[in-house]
Amino acid sequence: MQAAKRLEFAADVLPPVYHGPHGPHGPHGPHGLDGLDGPHGLDELLALAHADLVPLYEAAGVPAVRDLDGDLRGRMLAVPALPAVVTALPRAWARTGAFPWRGKSFAAVAEDRGTGVNRVVSDRVRLFRFTTHVGPSRHDGAPAFQLDYDHPGNPFFIRAVEDELRALTPGLFLGQAWLRVGERKHFVLWFGLQRR
Repeated sequence: MQAAKRLEFAADVLPPVYHGPHGPHGPHGPHGLDGLDGPHGLDELLALAHADLVPLYEAAGVPAVRDLDGDLRGRMLAVPALPAVVTALPRAWARTGAFPWRGKSFAAVAEDRGTGVNRVVSDRVRLFRFTTHVGPSRHDGAPAFQLDYDHPGNPFFIRAVEDELRALTPGLFLGQAWLRVGERKHFVLWFGLQRR
């Protein structure tokens, strides 16, 4: 019961999300912004604000399940669910090698689905299993690569997380982390992943 109350409180402080239109793979096809002037790495994504990330996400493409196979380096980006004064220090920490979230590891199990885990503290510590597939985005309804954490063995607060991502360029991905509270879904933060 207390867990549900904590999630209800979180829902009250999270802002509404902008829902904009875009085509089935974004205007730039399944490989996103490849060849266009845009961010080419996690360091460039770290410098961008929420308002800068929205159009990048909407223009990005949907990767195939096998496009993400392996260990990808990760970075927490903008956190629009909280005021900038609160997120300034964690965002600065995310730029360092000391940030506890190292990234995600993916493995395709079929052409249309896969599995994965988060790497935390070191590349050897693998926690919070998820499964993957392509489905409608919570942001705009167009296709996005989905990460589903609602599996036995994950803590309740991780089971309520729903991630999705799109490809900016081959090997560079922009993601959104959402929190499910009851029937409502709330956008919490942006993250980036890059092939090493």
